[in-house]
Amino acid sequence: MVLAVTSVGRYIALEGAEGCGKSTHAALLAADIDAVLTRETGGTDIGRAIRSILHDPANTELSDKAEVLLIAADRAQHLEQIVRPALLAGRHVVSDRSVYSSLAYQGYGRGVSVDVVRRTSDWALGGTWPELVLLIDVPVDVLVERMAERDLDRFERADDAFHARVRAGFAEMAANDPSRWLVIDGTATQDAMARTIRATVRERLGV
Repeated sequence: MVLAVTSVGRYIALEGAEGCGKSTHAALLAADIDAVLTRETGGTDIGRAIRSILHDPANTELSDKAEVLLIAADRAQHLEQIVRPALLAGRHVVSDRSVYSSLAYQGYGRGVSVDVVRRTSDWALGGTWPELVLLIDVPVDVLVERMAERDLDRFERADDAFHARVRAGFAEMAANDPSRWLVIDGTATQDAMARTIRATVRERLGV
């Protein structure tokens, strides 16, 4: 499930639960390696419209299946408009979230079949999955404390049990595919985390 192209562009994803710090470190890494910085959901104009539906806390009746399909639509547009053109042009791509968030949130978190989410996402992606996933792991109680300081969106408002399942899902995926994943202690200092991320990208991808 890695992009089969001859370009030198590498596809890197930052993953983790809400409030873990992945957005900050995605931006730092992208600037450091001169990569295209993007995000899922909402990395395109169409994606931003989809994201507004997904994250609006007023949308309490959105079904789990509809959520999976909306995110897959965002991902298909993101691949065609941002990710694939950049990689084919030889640019590195750093994404704040990726397909693995669907597996964690809609699969492990919501309880939708992980296999169904994987197959739906893979179809949307045309088989283009990140080569390296940097998972910033933070205990749920720390995440809850951090989120208490912000205006919460629809996902952030889920209960602690949901966030615990999401965290466990990320951990399981990382443990099952260690050559693709690196788990980073999200309670470390920002500088320490940035050094670990940069060293890993250099070592594993030669970037």
